[in-house]
Amino acid sequence: MFGLMVRFTCKDESAAVEFDSLVARTGEQIRANEPGTVIYAVHRVDRRPLERIFYELYRDRDAFEVHESQDYVKDFLGAREQYLSSTEVDLLDFVSGKGVNLER
Repeated sequence: MFGLMVRFTCKDESAAVEFDSLVARTGEQIRANEPGTVIYAVHRVDRRPLERIFYELYRDRDAFEVHESQDYVKDFLGAREQYLSSTEVDLLDFVSGKGVNLER
C-alpha cells in the first residue's frame, strides 16, 4: 500500500466552488478507470470552509504512478493551481487498518 494525504487551501469561496467542481469531474474518471486506486476520498474541513483534505490509498507505488500518468489527473494538476493558495502533501507508509483489502 502507498498513500497520500493532501491539504489544499482555496483562495476564496468562489475558488472553492470551482475547485470542488474540478475535483468531482476528476473523481468520476478515477472511479471509472483506476482499479489500483483503493481509496480516493475528498473531505471538507469543519469550520475551515476553504480547506479540503484528500486521502488517497493505492495498491502500491506502481498504481500511484499509473494514477499520475492519466490525462485527467494531469489536467487536474494543471488546473488546480488557479484555485489554491496553498498545498501540503504527506506521503504515507501504510501500517494497518480496517476496511482495506491487502490482497491483489
